[in-house]
Amino acid sequence: MHQKVPAGVCFPVSPEEGPQSFIEHKAEGQPIHLFSLVMFQQRCSLAQCPQNLTRVSEFFLMSFSDDPELQSLLFGLFLSMYLVTVLGNLLIILAVSSDSHLHSSMYFFLSNLSLADICFISITVPKMTVDIQTHSRVIAYGDCLTQMSFLILFGCMDDMLLTVMAYDRLVAICHPLYYPVIMNPCLCCLLVLASFLISLLDPQLHNLIVLQLTCFKDVKISNFFCDPSQLLHLACSDTFTNNIVMYFVSTISGGVPLSGIFSSYYKIVSSILRVPSIGGKYKAFSTCGSHLSVVCLFYGTAFGVYLGSTSLPCPRKDVAASLTYTVVTPLLNPFIYSLRNRDIKSALRLHSRTVSS
Repeated sequence: MHQKVPAGVCFPVSPEEGPQSFIEHKAEGQPIHLFSLVMFQQRCSLAQCPQNLTRVSEFFLMSFSDDPELQSLLFGLFLSMYLVTVLGNLLIILAVSSDSHLHSSMYFFLSNLSLADICFISITVPKMTVDIQTHSRVIAYGDCLTQMSFLILFGCMDDMLLTVMAYDRLVAICHPLYYPVIMNPCLCCLLVLASFLISLLDPQLHNLIVLQLTCFKDVKISNFFCDPSQLLHLACSDTFTNNIVMYFVSTISGGVPLSGIFSSYYKIVSSILRVPSIGGKYKAFSTCGSHLSVVCLFYGTAFGVYLGSTSLPCPRKDVAASLTYTVVTPLLNPFIYSLRNRDIKSALRLHSRTVSS
């Protein structure tokens, strides 16, 4: 049994092929099987699925510049930023693990944050530098989902660790006498483990939403990595419900940790204001300076990415904000903590002397 189908209509080729297997018919009046037509109507209506729909087996990421003369410069810039980030965070991990004076809960959380930052930047920059060198911006559908999952995982891990570090500063300033008892090694390990398990849940929810998308209007992602919000914008089906769910999940995963940080610092500031001497206030608040700087940098750029992409989408501005969020923030974290922390600086000096001698 055959029926006629208009030109340019997309549909699954056969029952065996998955929902991402589409072909495009250019000749009007080409016969198709009734099963294919029914499956097509179920997957993608004519009003929602425009013509020129392509096979969803790969996506094309956005490049920073199409100028051939700038490719070598961009390659060297991003590669050097990646190497400096990895080296700086590894030095913090090495300093914390090798110096017995840094075996406390604050530096234990800092070393885990440095490890998360190394993983976070390693999700995007190596792929980006390879693309610049090979002049290719293609990423397979499965690789795109994998990159998105790990990016959300380690981004959420940063969120949770910053919240745990805020709680650590709260106990240290508001309950200094009970600090060694409350922040014992067992509790610290449990907090890091809980942060990791909670972070594992976030990418699974995003994957469930993205995997429900059965067709896409385009394969060009307006960013240098697979952003879940970009994939929703490319979907040809009605994604209103998916958008609501995704923004709700993002609000919970980002808003709840941020509210915990605000609550901790509200109590910290209230406690510091009761200190009589100005020197005591400065000494108490100086222990939070590095953490506050990282929190402002991380959340400021993160909100710039997601609020900017939802209100007034602008590909170039979104890429610049995403670059700050995924590359510049992990790059600056070791500098912020090493320059503002005397213990880290002294440990690094001691380690450099040991290596040189």
